[in-house]
Amino acid sequence: MNISIKYFGFIAEVTDCEEETISFSGTTISELLDVLHSKYEALKNNDFQVAQNQSLVPFETEITGKEIALLPPFAGG
Repeated sequence: MNISIKYFGFIAEVTDCEEETISFSGTTISELLDVLHSKYEALKNNDFQVAQNQSLVPFETEITGKEIALLPPFAGG
């Protein structure tokens, strides 16, 4: 399946793009992150959150949508 991935903040700087579409055959966010860590090794050293269809999800979540976003940590206040 093709998945659209959007990168925000410093993550867009690490990947050198704001959005891309990749072909992915796995089933979970964690498996997708393994692919992205292989492609962008610098992601391994950074904390971020993942949203699927505009909702934050844990890494163990099954991919059900075609839009994933990698978001930098949010500051509380």
